[in-house]
Amino acid sequence: MAVQRYSRQRELIYNAVRASRDHPTAEMVYAALKGDHPNLSLGTVYRNLHLLAREGKLRRMPFPVERFDGEVTPHHHFCCEACGRVMDVSLPYDASLDRAAAGCGLVTHHATVFYGLCTQCRQAEQAAKPPRCLSPVRRGKGQNTKKEM
Repeated sequence: MAVQRYSRQRELIYNAVRASRDHPTAEMVYAALKGDHPNLSLGTVYRNLHLLAREGKLRRMPFPVERFDGEVTPHHHFCCEACGRVMDVSLPYDASLDRAAAGCGLVTHHATVFYGLCTQCRQAEQAAKPPRCLSPVRRGKGQNTKKEM
């Protein structure tokens, strides 16, 4: 791939992703930069993010909504199924998995993504639930949760 000439907008986009821990979407990068750079277009953000990913300076994360990661060394992620937030997970990278999959072809790296509820969504979910009662609850005529003796 030919080396691209310097672009101030590309540098702004690159720095915005590198500074973010949110694994931003193109729209998030655009929103973060648009206020200070009114001539920036969403198309320019998309093109430059994909170019930076092809150059290996950023990593594309093909979740249902494509995100970008400024940390290009292999690492793991957690994706919240409620809010869509993506976070880095601090676990050692297991290169033996790359070697184990080498029979399929040239393995350059692997990605592990954990799915569940992030701390904030879990706390919000728990706050919204009524407290669990320890006594048996009547569900209807003759339908106790405990067997009657």
